[in-house]
Amino acid sequence: MLLHIKNPGDMEGSDKQYPLLSLTQVLPLCFLLLCFTVQTGEALSKKVSGIYVFGDSTVDPGNNNFVNTPFKGNFPPYGRDFPNQIPTGRFTNGKLGTDFVASYIGLKDLVPPYLDPKLSYKDLITGVSFASAGSGFDPLTPTFSGVIPIPKQLEYFKECKKRLEKVLGKQRVEKHMNEAVFFISAGTNDFVVNYFTIPIRRKSYHLLAYQQFVLQNVKEFIQNLWAEGGRKFMVAGLPPMGCLPVMITLNSDDAFMERGCMDKFSSAARDYNLMLQHELRFMQLNMSNSGLKISYIDIYGPLDSMIHSHDSFGFEEVESGCCGSGYIETSFLCNKYSSVCSDPSKYLFWDSIHPSEKAYHNLFLASRPTIDALINH
Repeated sequence: MLLHIKNPGDMEGSDKQYPLLSLTQVLPLCFLLLCFTVQTGEALSKKVSGIYVFGDSTVDPGNNNFVNTPFKGNFPPYGRDFPNQIPTGRFTNGKLGTDFVASYIGLKDLVPPYLDPKLSYKDLITGVSFASAGSGFDPLTPTFSGVIPIPKQLEYFKECKKRLEKVLGKQRVEKHMNEAVFFISAGTNDFVVNYFTIPIRRKSYHLLAYQQFVLQNVKEFIQNLWAEGGRKFMVAGLPPMGCLPVMITLNSDDAFMERGCMDKFSSAARDYNLMLQHELRFMQLNMSNSGLKISYIDIYGPLDSMIHSHDSFGFEEVESGCCGSGYIETSFLCNKYSSVCSDPSKYLFWDSIHPSEKAYHNLFLASRPTIDALINH
């Protein structure tokens, strides 16, 4: 079949004839387009066997639902923009960054919490999160809220391995872990909840010494995961902590009228991140013969850009959260009685601490080159 189109630039009366594709021709083209859109995830999934996540609320999909702690997010309005508006325990209105990472790699759309009793062996194989909101690398940090310490998350991972070994055998599980990605995101609570808020650690450590103390725990944790078969690591840095709405509220001279970022706290994050990158490079250099690959995931830079160039990202509010007043509400203070903004996608923060789903997606997009480099290297 031919489609007749008159070209304005052609001479009067001259028609050009273009072939009109039939349905039998269009369908294969659509199929090729669909294949093209998913080929990246499929290619990456062939190189990555699973994803195992450790840390705090930035990567906790609901483990705290099964822990005796008030720090939960398994009630409305959390999950407002999640499929079927289910409050899963994620401390945001929708998905976490690790959900986007797992989907991009081609493993699964959502990373489930390890403590969910409904997990299948397929869930364990493709990946789970051991993270717990409120946790940190400092052993003191999780004691304030009764959540899962980082060392306990490691114990749960060892338990997970044993469960898999019963099905797959020890040798196959070892190979599986060698090809998996280990994602670590924690540290903010060590400073925001612990060091800068409660004076216990400040009596024993000046800031630099405390940063070094936290970093030592980070290195030991990575080494422990390496001993369990981990070879590919993504380690997230700290955000601009002085820009978190709760930090502005608690530390500003006028929390209502002066809601700019507090550089005292953000500078501590910048310094820590530089030290973290140095330590990760040093570990990579010293352990490269063992197959260790470590990538630093920059959280600070992308969030800082979203804050100071918010218009270009489509954000209208970056100094308060969507839930309640946005100044102090998080966890149980952000509940079904809280007022909620009409459009969370215009808010950088969902509550006074945690990013919105849109912000998490932007963080994922910013990290994609790093993810690609780690997996394809």
